Amino acid sequence: MAGNDRGRETDRPGHRPDRTERVRAQSEAVHPHPHPRPRVRLDLPRVRRRAWLPEYDPEAFGRTSERIARFLGTGRFIVWMTVVIVLWVVWNTTVPGHLRFDNYPFIFLTLMLSLQASYAAPLILLAQNRQDDRDRVNLEQDRKQNERSIADTEYLTREIASLRMGLGEVATRDWIRSEFQELVKDLEQRRIFPAESEERDR
Repeated sequence: MAGNDRGRETDRPGHRPDRTERVRAQSEAVHPHPHPRPRVRLDLPRVRRRAWLPEYDPEAFGRTSERIARFLGTGRFIVWMTVVIVLWVVWNTTVPGHLRFDNYPFIFLTLMLSLQASYAAPLILLAQNRQDDRDRVNLEQDRKQNERSIADTEYLTREIASLRMGLGEVATRDWIRSEFQELVKDLEQRRIFPAESEERDR
């Protein structure tokens, strides 16, 4: 309420501001905003914020996952995996107890195989998704190519039909020859029978 009354008093026409009010008004006129916001410029690249998570290249990670998935689907991986498991089991069943690192029932071996399966499944799914994306792009390109081929075929069909229609109206060699033969016969008849031809023309 006091602030409102003071504001009303300063708004009166006969009110004279004191020294503090004049200093405050001058400071506000010189420095209207003590902390102005920086102006955002559109012609400059945006400053990247600090990322707390590690950054990685999705394409590089996808290519690596495809290589791993391709290797997991080969017979060489199955052979090497079988050799490792056989050596693991033989080592932990035949050597003395103090040299074994995975006693029966091979808990560490089960853990390693589970860990391998838990990583292999997402990598294979990621590789399949990338392959599906490539197949989708290839199908789209094939569809556009087929549409262009169909359009070109229809255009050529129309052009051939128009050429055939145009050739139907062009005088052929046989037609010109037959016309000349009829003209020659008519001239010969007029030369042999000129009077009859004149009367016929009349």
